[in-house]
Amino acid sequence: MASLKPVVDLVTHRKPRFPGESAAYRDARTALLAEEIEFRRHMTRLVEQRRSLPPGPLIEKDYRFRDEQGFEVGLSDLFGDKDALVAYFWMYGPERERPCPMCTNWIGSVDGNAADIKQRVAYKIFGRSPVERQFAFAQERGWRDTDFVQTVGDDYANDLGLLTPDGEYPALVVFRKDGEGIRLFWMSEMTGEMGDPGQDPRDAPDIAALWSILDLTPDGRPADWYPKLRY
Repeated sequence: MASLKPVVDLVTHRKPRFPGESAAYRDARTALLAEEIEFRRHMTRLVEQRRSLPPGPLIEKDYRFRDEQGFEVGLSDLFGDKDALVAYFWMYGPERERPCPMCTNWIGSVDGNAADIKQRVAYKIFGRSPVERQFAFAQERGWRDTDFVQTVGDDYANDLGLLTPDGEYPALVVFRKDGEGIRLFWMSEMTGEMGDPGQDPRDAPDIAALWSILDLTPDGRPADWYPKLRY
């Protein structure tokens, strides 16, 4: 790996685009820029560490799904011609009148990039509601490039601990095909017990663009605000 230049040297290249910044703003913004560069480097190391994970466990169970054409398929069929599958289980079980607003926001934020994502990997949304119901909601939201499947039975949700007496929970899982079968590559494992004071136990980085954009604003992400299904 190439040696990295000291951050203190990199921030000297900062060129303010608007005149009139105070010395206090200049110093604080330069210090923040140094932290942003360090954060970028940390995220790069995190990605490399994730990619270097040893082979995960083989998926022994034959999980079944129903695709948008109504055909029953297995987990391996969801890969298509790809070696990796990004699967998001959303909170839209048959008992729900409407899906979870947070899951809706997550899927909506990814839908804009779904066509590009699917050039590299398979991408599917798993739900317990009939696939027709999921697809109808997608049309309502104007989602064009997201593929939905219905889990046949609750084995998948139960095995991942997503069904509790309090309801259902989401899950982001990445599977990988190799010569031996399908393996777990990575899944989100941040639970409520891992949250910091005053914060949701959110993943890092946030995949939903909503929070990343709000983090750039003066008020940041409100602790008591969540997106709605209708505005």
